Amino acid sequence: MKKYFLLVLLIFLTCSYNSNSARAQSVELLAGNTLNGAMNGVVLGGATMALRNNDEFDALRIGLGGGTLYGIGMGIYDITQTQKGQQFYISGTFNDGVNRSIIVLLDTFYGAAGGALIASSVSLILQEPIVSGLQYGAGAGAWAGFGFGLVDAFVLSEGPNYAQPEASNQSGTTNSLLTYNNKTESVTVGMLSPRLVQQKELSQSTIKMDYSTAVDIVKLQISL
Repeated sequence: MKKYFLLVLLIFLTCSYNSNSARAQSVELLAGNTLNGAMNGVVLGGATMALRNNDEFDALRIGLGGGTLYGIGMGIYDITQTQKGQQFYISGTFNDGVNRSIIVLLDTFYGAAGGALIASSVSLILQEPIVSGLQYGAGAGAWAGFGFGLVDAFVLSEGPNYAQPEASNQSGTTNSLLTYNNKTESVTVGMLSPRLVQQKELSQSTIKMDYSTAVDIVKLQISL
């Protein structure tokens, strides 16, 4: 019974996210921003742990809770900026996306990567431990990237642009709860994609079909 309940739930979620109605668009914006906010909060919580040089998980817990509330707020704001029945699409300095919070999240990742690279390079020059440079550089870079991401999303970005939705909906990861597309639609990254898995079980006298649910964590599509 539990398996069939999960199957029905999976079909419901998939159908909901493939709907083109204005209500589905609002739900998609809210869910995508909430997920991005939660992930951003966890990343910043980890960055705080790195800067404090401790292994207590209070920062992650606070980051997850605060990030979720931040994501909900971003989702509500995006909904108010969306034309009825239109796909939300925004272009930031380095990234494009179907919600505003993905701009901040990717800038946070870029900041962490850039901070780690710069700090490790300085550590090599000064002959200091590289691990410490990576730790503090990534932590400081993540917070710097988050700050820049907020400015990028609300001040520097262009949009919402409603001329892009058709290309976004044609991508191969439309079933993903979180989708990122660049300006030329040549790169599409989908995260958390629910799907139905069908397997055959053979015995001496019968063939049994077994259905189960699965979630693809990351799906990458590159068009050359």
